[in-house]
Amino acid sequence: MTEDLARFQPKNRDEVRVFSPTWHEHVKVTMMIAPAKDDRPFYGPVNEPGMAPGSVSPSNGMKVSIVTVCFNSAATIEDTIRSVREQKYEHLEHIIVDGGSTDGTQGIVGRYNGRIKKFISEPDRGIYDAMNKGLGLATGDVVGFLNADDVYASSTAISDIVAAMHEDGADGAYGDLVYVQDHNSDRVLRYWRAGEYRPRAFFSGWVPPHPTFFCRAAVYRELGGFDPAYRIAGDFELMLRFIEKNGVRVQYIPKPLVRMRAGGQANRVRGIIQGNREIVRAFRSNGLEFSSRFFCSKLIRKMRQLLWKPSVNLIS
Repeated sequence: MTEDLARFQPKNRDEVRVFSPTWHEHVKVTMMIAPAKDDRPFYGPVNEPGMAPGSVSPSNGMKVSIVTVCFNSAATIEDTIRSVREQKYEHLEHIIVDGGSTDGTQGIVGRYNGRIKKFISEPDRGIYDAMNKGLGLATGDVVGFLNADDVYASSTAISDIVAAMHEDGADGAYGDLVYVQDHNSDRVLRYWRAGEYRPRAFFSGWVPPHPTFFCRAAVYRELGGFDPAYRIAGDFELMLRFIEKNGVRVQYIPKPLVRMRAGGQANRVRGIIQGNREIVRAFRSNGLEFSSRFFCSKLIRKMRQLLWKPSVNLIS
């Protein structure tokens, strides 16, 4: 596995990073339920016979892989699973990568045998290492990530993503995100209105909410996955690399797609400091200029999100 993980850390950041053709063979599976009929490694999109890579079947549509990474998430994982189950879009798979929980998370996931496409439980080297494992197990045309304490804002979230990408021909799509109170998801604490992407928007503190970001599997195959050297801002680095550096075309959906419970390491003081350092590193490691105005603009954006909060009816 060490050799495969090295593929995510090339000496030259301009090198194309790819997944190992035998990635899934090196993942030690300590628990797996509802094994997939197609256990091919992460080579790219799965298509019907005779279909070109990346094309959409009129009858089946794009297959969507949703990856959830968790660790000791017994208090929230069931809400996340149900949120995926309630999606009206049929052609999706839910993959859960657990870091070796000891609080009963595995038992809760086990109750949904037959609904979870793949479930592995083993120690990892951090959240982005776990996300890469999920990428290695995904067989969809499009891949998205839903945190273990987050839920989709509606039962049409995935349908909205697929429709936007299919209609526009974009390689990725994203929407708005709502921060809610930990024990009361109806109480909105912050509304993250992502807005349309404009060239060089990242330099001004803009970034799409990662839980709402979906991207074609072919893009991951071409540009690589998450850099496990990051602890907090690995998702920022990936989207910066995809959208700003390599021009991956994305479509904005102007509505909430995910409800996120407030909290998390990235929102604590120590996490904010480390995350900011990693953001600076992300720019530099991708050969992009960094300006201190990034943090000023980011702070202004966050203040606006805290001050402008629509009613629950508008975001349901």
